[in-house]
Amino acid sequence: MNRRSFLVGLPLALSACTAQEVWAPDDLVTRAIHRKPGRNYLTLYTMKYVRTDAGAHTALLINASQRVLFDPAGTFEQEVMPERNDVLFGVTPRLEKFYVSFHARETFYVVGQTVDVSPEVAEQALNTALVSGPVPQAHCARATSRLLRQLPGFEGIGQTWRPNRVEKDFAKLSGVTTLEYRENDSDDKTLALAEISAILRERP
Repeated sequence: MNRRSFLVGLPLALSACTAQEVWAPDDLVTRAIHRKPGRNYLTLYTMKYVRTDAGAHTALLINASQRVLFDPAGTFEQEVMPERNDVLFGVTPRLEKFYVSFHARETFYVVGQTVDVSPEVAEQALNTALVSGPVPQAHCARATSRLLRQLPGFEGIGQTWRPNRVEKDFAKLSGVTTLEYRENDSDDKTLALAEISAILRERP
């Protein structure tokens, strides 16, 4: 998993393997902010190998006073969600679907686990995510589990390097709903990225 770098007016691009500071300008972040009224919740995304079910990546969607995606050491390149140190802003439900679709292909599937939380816990998750990055390569599960275990009610989440361990601990929470996302796209995720980028250029 590689880091992203944010360049004003240009797509997010893959950068070096080490964790680099990424700080989108205030005006871009402010314009991108998306709020979804209603319940507050967290969605843990675990990307898994189809052949072995082994975990490959972990990310956390946070629906608080705004909707963000904590994507530690992620590789999703796009032009419309500014980033600050692994936190993507402006995560509309449509962009969330593109994120999931980018990862789901013939060799990988995605597990999404959602749990409702109080507004206070959601806001704590948001604020913790904002200070959790940048995350080095291959530290996605460690960073996500460290964030979660700081939240009230999530103390049972073990500190771990393994995405599947975070998934299993999250599944023990009360009220969790789970969905699997599978697609048959080519293993070459650059093809999915090109298709998503084209759609976003036509209709952001």
